[in-house]
Amino acid sequence: MQNRRDTAAARRFFRLLLKNTGGMPRVIITDKLRSYGAAHREVMPSVEHRSHKGLNNRAENSHQPTRQREHAMNGFRSVGGAQQFLSAFSGISPHFRPRRHLMTAPDYRAEMTARFAIWEQTTGVTAQPTAP
Repeated sequence: MQNRRDTAAARRFFRLLLKNTGGMPRVIITDKLRSYGAAHREVMPSVEHRSHKGLNNRAENSHQPTRQREHAMNGFRSVGGAQQFLSAFSGISPHFRPRRHLMTAPDYRAEMTARFAIWEQTTGVTAQPTAP
C-alpha cells in the first residue's frame, strides 16, 4: 500500500515485476492509471499493454480477502496504521474462520468451541459475550 503511484513508482513496480517473473510477458494488464502507461513505454515498450475496466477482474478477485479487510478499516488515518493492523490481524483472523465449506455442521460447532477455548485461554478474554 502507498499513498500514490506516480510514474517513478510504476517504473519501479514494473522492474520488480520483470525481475521476479524472470521473463518478458506477452501482455500486461493494468487499471486505467495513466502512470502505468508512461512507465510501460519506458520499461517494456515491446510488450502489449491493455488497460480496460473488465480485463483486470481475475487479478483483482485473487486478493478479495485483503480487499474485505481494507474495506473494514477505512477509518485509518495513515497507510502505516492500516499496514500495522493488517500485519497483526492477518495472523488472528484465520483462527476464527475455519474452512466451513469442508466441514459438517457438528464438526464446525466442535471446531469453533475448541478455537474459542484456545482464544480464551491465550488472552484471558471471553470471546462470546452474553446478551442481557
